[in-house]
Amino acid sequence: MKIALIQMNSQPDRACNLKAAQNLMEQAVAREHPDLIVLPEHFDWTGGTAEDKRLAADHVPGGEAYALVQAFAAKHRVWVHAGSLLEKSPGFERIHNTTVVFDSSGRQVGVYRKIHLFDITSPDGKVYAESATVAPGDQLLIYEINGFRIACAICYDLRFSGLFNRLSAEGVDLFILPAAFTEQTGKDHWEVLCRARAIEFQAYLAACGQCGSYPAPGGEVRRTFGHSLVCDPWGDVIARAAGNVTVISATLDASRLKEVCQWIPMRDHRLDLSGVDVRIAT
Repeated sequence: MKIALIQMNSQPDRACNLKAAQNLMEQAVAREHPDLIVLPEHFDWTGGTAEDKRLAADHVPGGEAYALVQAFAAKHRVWVHAGSLLEKSPGFERIHNTTVVFDSSGRQVGVYRKIHLFDITSPDGKVYAESATVAPGDQLLIYEINGFRIACAICYDLRFSGLFNRLSAEGVDLFILPAAFTEQTGKDHWEVLCRARAIEFQAYLAACGQCGSYPAPGGEVRRTFGHSLVCDPWGDVIARAAGNVTVISATLDASRLKEVCQWIPMRDHRLDLSGVDVRIAT
């Protein structure tokens, strides 16, 4: 199976972002002929104030970003893992950070709403408070293409191996992670975390990021890391972007999954330790 990752530099401007996404997806189809296209986190809107984000949030289904990707999938007969978009949550002030997956007929296969929200203070003092605007999801999503079982995660989810462990228990072959990793955390943690998840769960991992800068509240400029990549189940990076807007692709081989699992049969050895006592020496 061939996948194409769309690395973007989205802004607080939906029309600009959707035009860029469409152009890059068209490049991917013409050049790479993929079975599946992956967009980054917040492909429809990045930056601005909390109120800007709430106002920019749109309907799932039926919103402008949703409709564009759905129509593209149907027109070009290609699956699209639509990164994440800002989704209205009727009756609630907070919105969702939502992945929507479309098959090659444009049918909605499923949605995943980001579970782990990015509430941190980075080493340079920047404060990120995603939960002030976004409500967490409460369900996981796995879907299938061409015999590959594919699991959804978004950005900060990458740091929580328990989520990947739960998904892996369902026989996942590929994790897809749309992201907007900060430049500061990305330079130290992005690749090592991506490779670690691929190695420990013996699956492919495709991480599709935002790159470049965008305006935040108060005139602050924030930067995302880019460097989208695809890891194989041995942890080898088989496709990699730099820090610019681009399209990368990789071909995934089911025999590689079997080979790695035969070398080190971790799935047979993994134990449920939830009931094991822990003794803390004093």
